[in-house]
Amino acid sequence: MKKVGILFIVLILGVIVMFFWGKDKYNTMVNMDEKVKTAWSQVENQYQRRLDLVPNLVNTVKAYASHERAALEGVINARARATGATIQADNLNEGALTQFQSAQGELSNALSRLMVVVESYPNLKANENFRELQVQLEGTENRIAVERMRFNETAQAYNTYIRSFPNNTLAGFLGFEQRPYFSASDGAERAPVVDFGDNFAAD
Repeated sequence: MKKVGILFIVLILGVIVMFFWGKDKYNTMVNMDEKVKTAWSQVENQYQRRLDLVPNLVNTVKAYASHERAALEGVINARARATGATIQADNLNEGALTQFQSAQGELSNALSRLMVVVESYPNLKANENFRELQVQLEGTENRIAVERMRFNETAQAYNTYIRSFPNNTLAGFLGFEQRPYFSASDGAERAPVVDFGDNFAAD
């Protein structure tokens, strides 16, 4: 009976140790998952800021180059698709992020094409409102790049943690899944064509 009592006490202690170990691991996973969601919200904020700038940019360009219908409609349509490509933080998976990134990349390309068209309109480039929008757009592109990098770093830390043994067994049981990363888009080695530099000077 004495041995049974000792085994019972050992079992109880083992259960208590496992409980606190599991609790600590679970809370850490929750904390890291929330950090990923926060990082994602910052990415969304910057992309939304760019979406908010586009209508004013289009209207300003239209005032000087209304006949550049293809470039203007390209931006308008790309913005509409980018606006519809939203992801809930709880649904951050590879497929959803790929679609989101594709829609945002399409808008980036459309904006680049519009800026090329603008080169033919010196009065527009000299317009104060346009210059301010260009500066804001350039700053937003930079902030998007920074927030994407931070998101990738946060997601990597989370993924590494839940994939490490023995965390991986607990993570799988509790439903913690890996988060996707932003990948470089085609042409990512080239900066967005939004910086005109000295070309802003009026002719």
